Amino acid sequence: MDIQIRKATPKDMGDVLDLITELAIFEKEPDGVKISVEDLEVAGFGENPMYTCFVAEFENEIMGMALIYFRFSTWVGKTVHLEDLVVREKMRGKGVGNLLYKEVMKFAREEGVKRVNWMVLGWNKGAIKFYERTGAKVQDDWWQVEMDEEGIKNFVDNN
Repeated sequence: MDIQIRKATPKDMGDVLDLITELAIFEKEPDGVKISVEDLEVAGFGENPMYTCFVAEFENEIMGMALIYFRFSTWVGKTVHLEDLVVREKMRGKGVGNLLYKEVMKFAREEGVKRVNWMVLGWNKGAIKFYERTGAKVQDDWWQVEMDEEGIKNFVDNN
C-alpha cells in the first residue's frame, strides 16, 4: 500500500476538518467541533503558524492527519504536543496511524524537543495499547483541567 506522508497545505484543510469531525464523533462529542476551514488556514499558514499538520495520502485522497504544536515545559524545555492523530475509519488497521505517529516523532527528534505529549481517552484501549507498545508512558495520575470560553468570561467578569 503506497501511503504518502507529507506536510499539509491550506488546500488540505477541508479534509483535515472532516477528519477532526470524524474524531469528535468517535470520541462521543459530535457537536464539539467549532472551528472552520478558514480558522485552520489562518492559524496554520499565516505569518506565525500556530501548528504543523501532517497528512496521510492514499490514491490522491487524504486518509489521516496528525496536528502538532510546540509547547514549553518548565521542567524540560521545548516540547511538542500532539493535539490530534486520526485516520479515516475505512483505513484504520492498515498502518496509516503508525506512519503519521512515526512522522510526528521524527519531527520532534529533528526539532530537538525533550518530550512529546498528548492525551488519550481512558476508554480508548486500542490507542492506549498502541502507545504503550511504542514505549510511551500513559500516565493516570495527572488530570486534564480546562476552562471553556464561557467559563473564562464568567471568571474574569466575576473575580
